Amino acid sequence: MPLRQWLKSANFAIEGILHGARTQRHLRYHFISAAVVLIMSYVLGVTRMEFILISLAVILVLSAEMLNSAVEAVVDLVTPDYTEKARIAKDIAAGAVFITAFGAAILGYIILFPYIKKIFYEGFHVAKHSNEDISLISFILVLISVIISKTYFGKGHPLKGGMPSGHSALAFSVWVSVTYTTENFLASLLCFVLATLIAQSRVAVKVHSPSEVVAGALMGATLTFLLFKLFS
Repeated sequence: MPLRQWLKSANFAIEGILHGARTQRHLRYHFISAAVVLIMSYVLGVTRMEFILISLAVILVLSAEMLNSAVEAVVDLVTPDYTEKARIAKDIAAGAVFITAFGAAILGYIILFPYIKKIFYEGFHVAKHSNEDISLISFILVLISVIISKTYFGKGHPLKGGMPSGHSALAFSVWVSVTYTTENFLASLLCFVLATLIAQSRVAVKVHSPSEVVAGALMGATLTFLLFKLFS
């Protein structure tokens, strides 16, 4: 029961993320920008501490944008008609987003500019990473891709239904990561079977259609495969 309640709460929380991404254009842009910045950081080969700082900046910007959307929704609910105080509340919330985004942009510039400048002197080279690091970035980017895709199709809930199946996408992403990380056929086979069972279970309980499950599996496996090819 506690697990079921936690999943229900998680579904509501992620539904809030999807609703914000569906209705707020800027939040969609921030998610896309987050994916681009994270990939760029891996390509340029920033240090682990620099990547942590960039990730924290991305999290702060996304959180600030979502809080801004929540404030706007509450203000509209309390005062449907235009009032000066409502305008002030919305402007202050938007200002918080601006400050966060501006600070994140400065932080990104300070961290990434030396790497970008280095390209002009030494040429462009894709940095290589450990299999564990690639597995982490793959999981994050697959998750972002699922959110953006569900936002685009506008169907289902984050943990229940919609195109594509997030469970299948993440399961098959893990399968590709395990295959590259262990380089063991048995481990890869067992992980593939588990991923297939997870995907099949989504169809069996009528949460997803077969096409949604296949789309999720292809998304997770393909994106993770390309990332390993690029960075390993």
